[in-house]
Amino acid sequence: MKKSVFFGALAATTVLAGSAFAGTLDDVKARGELICGVNIGLTGFGAPDAAGAYKGFDVDLCKALAAAVVGDAAKVKYVPTTGETRFTALASGEVDVLIRNSTWSFQRDTDLKFDFVAVNYYDGQGFMVKKDLGVSSAKELDGATVCIQTGTTTELNLADFFKANNITYTPVNVADDSEALRQFDSGACDAYTTDASGLAASRASMAVPADNIILPEIISKEPLGPVVRHGDNNWGDIVRWTYFALLEAEEKNITKANIDQVASSTTDPEVKRLLGVGDDDLGAMMGLDKEWAKRAIAASGNYGEIFEANIGTSTPIGLARGLNALWTQGGLQYAPPFR
Repeated sequence: MKKSVFFGALAATTVLAGSAFAGTLDDVKARGELICGVNIGLTGFGAPDAAGAYKGFDVDLCKALAAAVVGDAAKVKYVPTTGETRFTALASGEVDVLIRNSTWSFQRDTDLKFDFVAVNYYDGQGFMVKKDLGVSSAKELDGATVCIQTGTTTELNLADFFKANNITYTPVNVADDSEALRQFDSGACDAYTTDASGLAASRASMAVPADNIILPEIISKEPLGPVVRHGDNNWGDIVRWTYFALLEAEEKNITKANIDQVASSTTDPEVKRLLGVGDDDLGAMMGLDKEWAKRAIAASGNYGEIFEANIGTSTPIGLARGLNALWTQGGLQYAPPFR
């Protein structure tokens, strides 16, 4: 095929695709509101405050997405989901996107017919015990009762860990983080296991955090991120690149406070494309306007700002960036090029 014919066919295909943005994007625009599946209550990641308003690390990604798509970060309906109900809510269309500390795994990606579009938090499973239990390693938990959420990857990881170390345990099944914390705090289980970030969040909300310790073992890889349904590729692109816009903003030192000044003065071609102030119109490729990413960043700030405000070292949760630092700082967080 001649080049001219090939590119002409490609252009025609692009026009046809661009004129048929269907599915979730159209639904969200018509509704004027994003429906975001979130955690039923995990401090720092997604939980209602005293007034019932949802706040947290994952919640801020919901806000960024709403700002990008409908133009207003406040136009979000938050649907609390448990480990057991979250995927049903997404598959049935009850929510547009799931953003609530869910692990990307083979079975969920393929058999459940979902797409994990990015990893917004690299995590691993750990254990929390009361200090007076007198153990310093998870390998000392032989015969322990362990609180564990049903419908999660932690169940299989827990079984594998105890089997590999030739020790036994008795599971205490719970529906969500809140119940797990109540059961653990009341003494119904010796240990509580979930993602290490979740343990830190739960520990911070306890009456006396120092009475509880997180053991050193990390027994799994838990890449957490936003999830969409298979088959709606354009919507997946929008969620994916909205997240990447927050990462790129941190790398380019674009903050919630300086974004307007940067947009009006930058000479960086990639920043111009990102903020919609150059000749390129990246938004049109996904059915959005030129300033979609600018609004997403302005909603709650860049990735680093969102991290530090909700779960960082200056918060009661006190998580260091670790693997979630930018690639330029020795971490794994990395946005592909905006071009």
